[in-house]
Amino acid sequence: MTADTVTDLFEEHRPFLTGVAYRMLGRVADAEDVVQEAWLRWSSAEREDVREPRAFLVRITTRLAIDRLRHLRSRREAYVGPWLPEPVVTEFGPAVPDSTERVVLADSVSLAVLVVLETLSPLERAVFVLREAFGFPYAEIGAALDRSEAAVRQLAGRAKRHVDERKPRYDVDPAVRRDLTERFLAAASGGDLEQLLALLAPDVRLVSDSGGKAKAPRRIIETADKVGRFLIAVGQDRPAATEVRILELNGGPALVFSVKGEVDTVFQAEIGDGVIQCVYVIRNPDKLAAVRAG
Repeated sequence: MTADTVTDLFEEHRPFLTGVAYRMLGRVADAEDVVQEAWLRWSSAEREDVREPRAFLVRITTRLAIDRLRHLRSRREAYVGPWLPEPVVTEFGPAVPDSTERVVLADSVSLAVLVVLETLSPLERAVFVLREAFGFPYAEIGAALDRSEAAVRQLAGRAKRHVDERKPRYDVDPAVRRDLTERFLAAASGGDLEQLLALLAPDVRLVSDSGGKAKAPRRIIETADKVGRFLIAVGQDRPAATEVRILELNGGPALVFSVKGEVDTVFQAEIGDGVIQCVYVIRNPDKLAAVRAG
Protein backbone atom coordinates (compact mmCIF):
# COMPACT_ATOMS: atom_id res chain seq x y z
CA MET A 1 0.00 0.00 0.00
CA THR A 2 1.59 3.28 -1.11
CA ALA A 3 1.83 6.38 1.07
CA ASP A 4 -0.75 8.13 -1.12
CA THR A 5 -3.16 5.21 -0.79
CA VAL A 6 -2.71 5.20 2.98
CA THR A 7 -3.54 8.91 3.15
CA ASP A 8 -6.44 8.71 0.69
CA LEU A 9 -8.05 5.84 2.56
CA PHE A 10 -7.89 7.71 5.83
CA GLU A 11 -9.19 10.97 4.36
CA GLU A 12 -12.08 9.07 2.81
CA HIS A 13 -13.15 7.89 6.27
CA ARG A 14 -12.17 11.00 8.26
CA PRO A 15 -15.69 12.61 8.31
CA PHE A 16 -17.22 9.35 9.48
CA LEU A 17 -14.59 8.87 12.20
CA THR A 18 -15.07 12.47 13.35
CA GLY A 19 -18.81 11.82 13.58
CA VAL A 20 -18.23 8.79 15.79
CA ALA A 21 -15.74 10.65 18.00
CA TYR A 22 -17.96 13.73 18.36
CA ARG A 23 -20.94 11.65 19.50
CA MET A 24 -18.65 9.94 21.99
CA LEU A 25 -17.09 13.13 23.37
CA GLY A 26 -19.44 16.05 22.73
CA ARG A 27 -16.64 18.43 21.74
CA VAL A 28 -15.29 19.07 18.27
CA ALA A 29 -11.72 19.74 19.44
CA ASP A 30 -11.59 16.50 21.41
CA ALA A 31 -13.06 14.58 18.47
CA GLU A 32 -10.50 16.06 16.08
CA ASP A 33 -7.68 15.24 18.50
CA VAL A 34 -8.83 11.63 18.67
CA VAL A 35 -9.10 11.35 14.89
CA GLN A 36 -5.64 12.86 14.47
CA GLU A 37 -4.24 10.29 16.90
CA ALA A 38 -6.05 7.59 14.91
CA TRP A 39 -4.30 8.89 11.79
CA LEU A 40 -0.89 8.64 13.47
CA ARG A 41 -1.59 5.05 14.46
CA TRP A 42 -2.97 4.18 11.03
CA SER A 43 -0.01 5.72 9.20
CA SER A 44 2.50 3.76 11.28
CA ALA A 45 0.55 0.47 11.52
CA GLU A 46 1.40 -2.82 9.89
CA ARG A 47 -1.39 -2.93 7.32
CA GLU A 48 -0.68 -6.19 5.53
CA ASP A 49 -3.36 -7.99 7.55
CA VAL A 50 -5.91 -5.15 7.43
CA ARG A 51 -8.71 -6.46 5.22
CA GLU A 52 -11.31 -3.83 6.11
CA PRO A 53 -9.75 -0.39 6.64
CA ARG A 54 -12.99 1.20 7.91
CA ALA A 55 -13.44 -1.44 10.62
CA PHE A 56 -9.79 -1.06 11.61
CA LEU A 57 -10.09 2.75 11.79
CA VAL A 58 -13.35 2.62 13.74
CA ARG A 59 -11.74 0.29 16.25
CA ILE A 60 -8.80 2.65 16.78
CA THR A 61 -10.99 5.75 16.97
CA THR A 62 -13.51 4.21 19.35
CA ARG A 63 -10.88 2.97 21.76
CA LEU A 64 -9.10 6.31 21.74
CA ALA A 65 -12.43 8.08 22.35
CA ILE A 66 -13.19 5.80 25.31
CA ASP A 67 -9.80 6.59 26.83
CA ARG A 68 -10.33 10.33 26.24
CA LEU A 69 -13.84 10.22 27.72
CA ARG A 70 -12.56 8.57 30.90
CA HIS A 71 -9.97 11.32 31.21
CA LEU A 72 -12.51 14.08 30.60
CA ARG A 73 -14.94 12.88 33.26
CA SER A 74 -12.88 14.32 36.11
CA ARG A 75 -12.58 17.67 34.30
CA ARG A 76 -16.33 17.89 33.75
CA GLU A 77 -17.01 17.27 37.44
CA ALA A 78 -15.17 20.55 38.17
CA TYR A 79 -16.92 22.46 35.35
CA VAL A 80 -18.51 25.79 36.33
CA GLY A 81 -22.29 25.61 35.88
CA PRO A 82 -24.19 23.19 33.61
CA TRP A 83 -22.20 21.37 30.93
CA LEU A 84 -23.58 21.16 27.39
CA PRO A 85 -22.06 19.61 24.28
CA GLU A 86 -20.32 21.85 21.78
CA PRO A 87 -22.74 22.81 18.97
CA VAL A 88 -21.86 21.72 15.43
CA VAL A 89 -23.21 22.65 12.03
CA THR A 90 -25.24 19.74 10.61
CA GLU A 91 -26.23 20.69 7.09
CA PHE A 92 -26.05 17.10 5.85
CA GLY A 93 -26.59 18.08 2.20
CA PRO A 94 -26.48 15.54 -0.65
CA ALA A 95 -24.12 13.27 1.32
CA VAL A 96 -27.19 11.96 3.19
CA PRO A 97 -29.99 11.78 0.62
CA ASP A 98 -32.27 9.41 2.51
CA SER A 99 -34.77 11.24 4.74
CA THR A 100 -34.95 8.39 7.28
CA GLU A 101 -31.16 8.39 7.62
CA ARG A 102 -31.24 12.17 8.09
CA VAL A 103 -33.68 11.82 11.00
CA VAL A 104 -31.52 9.17 12.67
CA LEU A 105 -28.33 11.20 12.28
CA ALA A 106 -30.01 14.41 13.45
CA ASP A 107 -31.45 12.71 16.52
CA SER A 108 -28.16 11.04 17.43
CA VAL A 109 -26.35 14.39 17.44
CA SER A 110 -29.08 16.47 19.12
CA LEU A 111 -28.11 18.34 22.26
CA ALA A 112 -30.84 16.52 24.22
CA VAL A 113 -29.47 13.08 23.28
CA LEU A 114 -25.83 14.06 23.82
CA VAL A 115 -26.70 15.33 27.30
CA VAL A 116 -28.28 11.95 28.12
CA LEU A 117 -25.28 10.11 26.67
CA GLU A 118 -23.15 11.85 29.30
CA THR A 119 -24.86 9.65 31.90
CA LEU A 120 -23.70 6.40 30.26
CA SER A 121 -20.42 4.68 31.01
CA PRO A 122 -17.77 5.18 28.29
CA LEU A 123 -18.22 1.58 27.10
CA GLU A 124 -22.02 1.86 27.00
CA ARG A 125 -21.74 5.12 25.12
CA ALA A 126 -19.46 3.58 22.50
CA VAL A 127 -21.84 0.67 21.96
CA PHE A 128 -24.86 2.98 21.77
CA VAL A 129 -23.22 5.33 19.26
CA LEU A 130 -21.99 2.55 16.98
CA ARG A 131 -25.27 0.64 17.12
CA GLU A 132 -27.98 3.30 17.25
CA ALA A 133 -26.37 6.14 15.29
CA PHE A 134 -24.48 4.15 12.67
CA GLY A 135 -26.15 0.73 12.64
CA PHE A 136 -23.04 -1.37 13.21
CA PRO A 137 -23.65 -5.12 13.61
CA TYR A 138 -23.16 -6.44 17.13
CA ALA A 139 -20.33 -8.70 15.99
CA GLU A 140 -18.44 -5.78 14.46
CA ILE A 141 -18.88 -3.69 17.61
CA GLY A 142 -17.62 -6.62 19.65
CA ALA A 143 -14.51 -6.87 17.49
CA ALA A 144 -13.88 -3.14 17.90
CA LEU A 145 -14.17 -3.30 21.67
CA ASP A 146 -12.74 -6.77 22.35
CA ARG A 147 -16.08 -7.96 23.71
CA SER A 148 -18.19 -10.96 22.81
CA GLU A 149 -21.30 -10.44 20.70
CA ALA A 150 -23.43 -11.50 23.66
CA ALA A 151 -21.76 -8.95 25.92
CA VAL A 152 -22.26 -6.21 23.31
CA ARG A 153 -25.96 -7.08 22.97
CA GLN A 154 -26.33 -6.79 26.73
CA LEU A 155 -24.52 -3.44 26.80
CA ALA A 156 -26.58 -2.15 23.87
CA GLY A 157 -29.87 -3.14 25.48
CA ARG A 158 -28.94 -1.52 28.78
CA ALA A 159 -27.74 1.67 27.11
CA LYS A 160 -30.81 1.98 24.89
CA ARG A 161 -33.19 1.50 27.84
CA HIS A 162 -31.29 4.12 29.79
CA VAL A 163 -31.43 6.64 26.92
CA ASP A 164 -35.09 5.92 26.11
CA GLU A 165 -36.08 6.47 29.75
CA ARG A 166 -34.28 9.80 30.00
CA LYS A 167 -34.45 11.26 26.49
CA PRO A 168 -37.18 13.91 26.21
CA ARG A 169 -39.81 13.35 23.52
CA TYR A 170 -39.29 16.33 21.26
CA ASP A 171 -40.78 17.07 17.84
CA VAL A 172 -38.32 16.61 15.00
CA ASP A 173 -40.42 18.17 12.23
CA PRO A 174 -38.01 20.81 10.84
CA ALA A 175 -40.82 23.11 9.68
CA VAL A 176 -42.41 23.17 13.15
CA ARG A 177 -39.07 23.78 14.84
CA ARG A 178 -38.16 26.55 12.41
CA ASP A 179 -41.52 28.28 12.84
CA LEU A 180 -41.38 28.26 16.64
CA THR A 181 -37.74 29.35 16.60
CA GLU A 182 -38.64 32.39 14.47
CA ARG A 183 -41.63 33.26 16.68
CA PHE A 184 -39.48 32.77 19.77
CA LEU A 185 -36.92 35.23 18.41
CA ALA A 186 -39.58 37.79 17.48
CA ALA A 187 -41.24 37.66 20.91
CA ALA A 188 -38.00 37.79 22.90
CA SER A 189 -36.45 40.53 20.75
CA GLY A 190 -39.65 42.57 20.80
CA GLY A 191 -40.04 42.35 24.56
CA ASP A 192 -43.47 40.70 24.18
CA LEU A 193 -43.72 38.63 27.37
CA GLU A 194 -47.30 37.54 26.74
CA GLN A 195 -46.46 36.22 23.28
CA LEU A 196 -43.31 34.54 24.58
CA LEU A 197 -45.20 32.80 27.41
CA ALA A 198 -47.66 31.43 24.84
CA LEU A 199 -44.73 29.64 23.18
CA LEU A 200 -43.31 28.12 26.38
CA ALA A 201 -44.43 24.94 28.12
CA PRO A 202 -45.47 25.59 31.76
CA ASP A 203 -42.50 23.53 33.01
CA VAL A 204 -39.99 24.76 30.43
CA ARG A 205 -36.32 24.66 31.40
CA LEU A 206 -33.46 26.93 30.37
CA VAL A 207 -29.99 25.40 30.55
CA SER A 208 -27.03 27.67 29.90
CA ASP A 209 -23.38 26.75 29.50
CA SER A 210 -20.76 29.46 29.94
CA GLY A 211 -18.06 27.49 31.71
CA GLY A 212 -17.65 30.54 33.94
CA LYS A 213 -16.17 32.44 30.96
CA ALA A 214 -19.21 34.56 30.04
CA LYS A 215 -22.24 36.03 31.77
CA ALA A 216 -24.95 33.35 32.08
CA PRO A 217 -27.04 31.63 34.78
CA ARG A 218 -25.07 28.94 36.58
CA ARG A 219 -28.22 27.09 37.53
CA ILE A 220 -31.06 25.73 35.44
CA ILE A 221 -34.03 28.13 35.26
CA GLU A 222 -37.46 26.48 35.42
CA THR A 223 -41.09 27.47 34.72
CA ALA A 224 -42.44 29.58 31.88
CA ASP A 225 -42.67 32.78 33.91
CA LYS A 226 -39.05 32.71 35.11
CA VAL A 227 -37.65 31.63 31.73
CA GLY A 228 -39.78 34.18 29.87
CA ARG A 229 -38.78 37.07 32.08
CA PHE A 230 -35.11 36.09 31.87
CA LEU A 231 -35.24 35.98 28.06
CA ILE A 232 -37.01 39.34 27.84
CA ALA A 233 -34.34 40.88 30.08
CA VAL A 234 -31.58 39.36 27.93
CA GLY A 235 -33.24 40.69 24.77
CA GLN A 236 -33.42 44.21 26.16
CA ASP A 237 -29.80 44.09 27.32
CA ARG A 238 -28.45 42.93 23.96
CA PRO A 239 -25.81 45.17 22.30
CA ALA A 240 -27.20 47.28 19.46
CA ALA A 241 -24.64 45.86 17.01
CA THR A 242 -25.81 42.28 17.54
CA GLU A 243 -26.55 40.25 14.42
CA VAL A 244 -28.81 37.19 14.48
CA ARG A 245 -29.06 34.32 12.03
CA ILE A 246 -30.76 30.94 12.05
CA LEU A 247 -28.41 28.03 11.41
CA GLU A 248 -28.91 24.28 11.57
CA LEU A 249 -26.94 23.03 14.54
CA ASN A 250 -27.08 19.52 15.97
CA GLY A 251 -29.91 18.55 13.68
CA GLY A 252 -32.20 21.51 14.30
CA PRO A 253 -32.57 25.27 13.86
CA ALA A 254 -30.63 27.43 16.28
CA LEU A 255 -30.27 31.17 16.82
CA VAL A 256 -26.68 32.35 16.43
CA PHE A 257 -25.95 35.79 17.90
CA SER A 258 -22.83 37.62 16.76
CA VAL A 259 -21.34 40.86 18.05
CA LYS A 260 -18.88 42.67 15.78
CA GLY A 261 -18.57 39.59 13.62
CA GLU A 262 -17.77 37.21 16.49
CA VAL A 263 -20.23 34.50 17.57
CA ASP A 264 -21.30 35.38 21.09
CA THR A 265 -24.24 33.10 21.92
CA VAL A 266 -26.14 30.13 20.57
CA PHE A 267 -29.79 29.54 21.52
CA GLN A 268 -31.59 26.35 20.58
CA ALA A 269 -35.19 25.55 21.49
CA GLU A 270 -36.42 21.98 21.84
CA ILE A 271 -40.06 21.60 20.81
CA GLY A 272 -42.66 19.18 22.14
CA ASP A 273 -46.45 19.20 21.79
CA GLY A 274 -46.26 22.44 19.81
CA VAL A 275 -44.48 24.46 22.50
CA ILE A 276 -40.91 25.00 23.68
CA GLN A 277 -39.96 22.46 26.33
CA CYS A 278 -36.31 23.39 26.81
CA VAL A 279 -33.98 26.21 25.80
CA TYR A 280 -30.25 25.56 25.52
CA VAL A 281 -27.95 28.58 25.74
CA ILE A 282 -24.25 28.18 24.95
CA ARG A 283 -21.95 31.10 25.73
CA ASN A 284 -18.65 29.42 26.55
CA PRO A 285 -16.36 30.92 23.87
CA ASP A 286 -14.35 27.69 23.75
CA LYS A 287 -17.45 25.90 22.42
CA LEU A 288 -18.32 28.35 19.66
CA ALA A 289 -15.33 27.81 17.36
CA ALA A 290 -17.10 25.17 15.26
CA VAL A 291 -20.04 27.53 14.71
CA ARG A 292 -17.65 30.26 13.58
CA ALA A 293 -16.03 27.80 11.18
CA GLY A 294 -19.45 26.78 9.89
